[in-house]
Parts: sequence; C-alpha cells; structure tokens
Amino acid sequence: MILGQISYLDCFVFLFFLAPQLLLHVNIFELIACVLTAVPFVFIQLPYQLCYERYYISKPQRSPFVQQASVFQDLVIRIVRYAFAFIPAKIGRVFFSKGVALPFLRFRMLRHGYLRSPLTWREVTLRTPYKAKAVGLWVTVEESERPDLVIYYCHGGGFSMGSTYFYLEFLLAWLTILREAGWRNPAIFALEYTLVPDEKYPTQLDQTVAGYDHVCHIIKNPSRICLAGDSAGATLQLSLLLHLSKSSHPGKRLPGFATLISPWATLVTPKNRNTPSDYLNADSLHLYGRQYAGTARNLKEALVSPGMCKDREWWMRACPSEGFCFMYGSEEVFGPEVRDLIALLRRSGCAVRVREEPGQVHAWPVVSLFLADTAAERTKGLRDLTKIISQAINLEHAQIDGV
Repeated sequence: MILGQISYLDCFVFLFFLAPQLLLHVNIFELIACVLTAVPFVFIQLPYQLCYERYYISKPQRSPFVQQASVFQDLVIRIVRYAFAFIPAKIGRVFFSKGVALPFLRFRMLRHGYLRSPLTWREVTLRTPYKAKAVGLWVTVEESERPDLVIYYCHGGGFSMGSTYFYLEFLLAWLTILREAGWRNPAIFALEYTLVPDEKYPTQLDQTVAGYDHVCHIIKNPSRICLAGDSAGATLQLSLLLHLSKSSHPGKRLPGFATLISPWATLVTPKNRNTPSDYLNADSLHLYGRQYAGTARNLKEALVSPGMCKDREWWMRACPSEGFCFMYGSEEVFGPEVRDLIALLRRSGCAVRVREEPGQVHAWPVVSLFLADTAAERTKGLRDLTKIISQAINLEHAQIDGV
C-alpha cells in the first residue's frame, strides 16, 4: 500500500487531529506562549525567506535543497526547521504521537480508496528482564506464515519525539515494495522505545535488545534479520550491534544486514553543524543527546554514542554477516560524522554500501515518501534500500530454501 503525496488538504486534516491532542497533553499557557512566539515566523519570516530565496536570488546562490525542491517541499522543510529549533520537545512529541498519526493515516487511506489496510499490523508487548517494558508494532503480509525476512526498525526523533505510528505509512510502503521485489512474506517489527526525558540510557538500549530477542524468536535464523532505523533509531541499532558483539553476550548471533538512514553517529560533537538545507538544529540535537546520555561521562561511551568507538576490532566483531548500508543526504547536519563512521568501518574490514543523495536533507527516504511530487521520487529511497537488502541477504537463496 503506497499512498500519494501529502496534499494541502492532508495538512489541514493533520492540524484538525493535532489540535485536541495538544489541548489534552500540553499546558494551555505553554501552548499559548508557543503559538504567540511562532506568529512572527509564520507571517513575516517564513514568507519573506521563501520568496527571497526562491524568486529573488539566482539559482546557484540558493541552498542545494531549494535548488531541486518544489514550493510545497520548500515550505514544509522551512516549517519543520523552525519547529525543531524553537518548539519544545514536550510539545513536538504530540505531533508524532499515536493519537494524531493513526487517525491521520486512516484518513489518507480513505482518501486513496482504502477502507482497510491490505497489510496487517498489531501491537506487541514484550517480556523483558529489564526495568522498562518494551512495546512494538508487528507489520506483516500473512500473519499465519513464518516470515522469510524481518526488518527490525527503530524510528528517529532525537530520542525525544517520534512513534511507530508516525512511521507506519512509511513501513507499509516498504513492506509493499519488499513484496513487489519477490519476498514471499516479509515482516517489519518497529520498536516503540521510551522517549526522553521519561527515561534515559540504558532503558532505550535495553528495549532495543529485547526487541531483537523477540525478532530472533520469531524468525529463528538471524541471517534473515535486517536491522534498520533512521536518525536516533539508527543510533540505537549501532549500539545494539556493539552490545551484541561484547564477549559477555557470546550466545546472541548477529543479524544478516543493517540499513541505516542518516544515523546520529556521535551525539555531541562540533562536527554536527547546521546547514542551509537541512531542517535539523545542532543545538537542539545536543540538548536531546545529553538528556539521553544522562551524564557527561556517558556521552563518551560507545554504547551511548557509537561514533565514539574507534576500536576497529570491536566494529569488526559487531559487523552483521553481510555488512552495512548507509543512506543519507549530502546536505544534512550529520553528514561529516556519517562519513567518518563509514571510513572507520571500511578500515575495520566491514562491507559497507553507501548512498549519499546529492542535495538532500536528513532522513531523505522518509521525507521523500511524503513530500516528493512523483511516485518514482517518493519511493526511490525505499526501492534502493530493498534492492540492496535483497542482494545482501540473498533473495534467491531464500526462495530456494523456502525460509
């Protein structure tokens, strides 16, 4: 199930679902203050900046993203950039919550002629030996059959925002494309980890480990598991690999592959700098990173901030059997650290595939699915990922073995 581009009507409906959730979950005075603060941006800065960069200066002077973006894409990215920098996370998290995202998805399905989804999803509560319970979303084609591939996904959001339901349309589209590529019964398990400041490290890593144990129990063969995630979710997957490869966990087998979209490799570093194109804000990211780590000492720990690990042998032990795929935009805040991590992994002997998309922003495969103009542009990132996964995990072998 692949839905069309987000429209202006969708935006108004999203706001319709958002308004009551904000009133329910945010202090009214904080909400009013946030709205009043945004008024100058909405009515003065936004139209001025949009018109100036798009119509006044020449194309070579525009930011790389604006040079290739439509007016709608440009407008949305500018709004998101403001929100990430100036709207508090406790308000921002409501935008991505289940109470907003699920009814919005159902509206979009109805608008595209779907009374119900052709794919199934259900919530799963995991039994864990850890303090915090783990919850996830199991998405599949045929519930009664064993999957031949499981994508284990962790969502992004700076550890402070995001939910599996906000990503559900993205995951349903990915599952559809995996089926089109020839996988018999692919499945996705998306982890709903606890956000900061409700919990901090190591809670989220413990939940990620519990999710991996659950997926291993279902598919039996870890070589048929592909770790995946974007931004902070990709950070958790890198931390998971380092955790699994520690000598104290010899019985846990590594997955077959890992596809990481715009990973937040190092939580706090001067290399995370704002760019004219990207919507992320380095100062906000560093605030969320410190909240997740809990202490300054933890920020230097590899299991918290994987980019801090410079031990090549540890990375080689942590490498999935078929290696990594990194997909990111050339203009994003995390670009320098992602490139450094890729170089380190290659020096460590890991197989690494890379897709650096020119002129694109953070988590561009997710962004493109919602904002790109044509069907080909919307699904480009997902189709590239699916092709790479099918080559790495060997789709033909899975078909022959019937796994």
